[in-house]
Amino acid sequence: MRIPDIYVYFVHMPPKTYEIVLPCLDGYTVYIDESLDQQARLRSYRHAVQHIMQMDFEKESVQKIETERHNL
Repeated sequence: MRIPDIYVYFVHMPPKTYEIVLPCLDGYTVYIDESLDQQARLRSYRHAVQHIMQMDFEKESVQKIETERHNL
């Protein structure tokens, strides 16, 4: 399996939003809340990578996807 390119940006996020992952032309863009400490940033990044590696963007049920990711 080819590991996609992952672009990471630290930005201001709404409350209780730690990361957002969006597909882009040559991989994925991950936005992480800039106000998180280093450990929380790393957890958010790992969470985003789990979504990418499990090909969650090809699935339909967001609720099911999040349940699966948080129960790993």
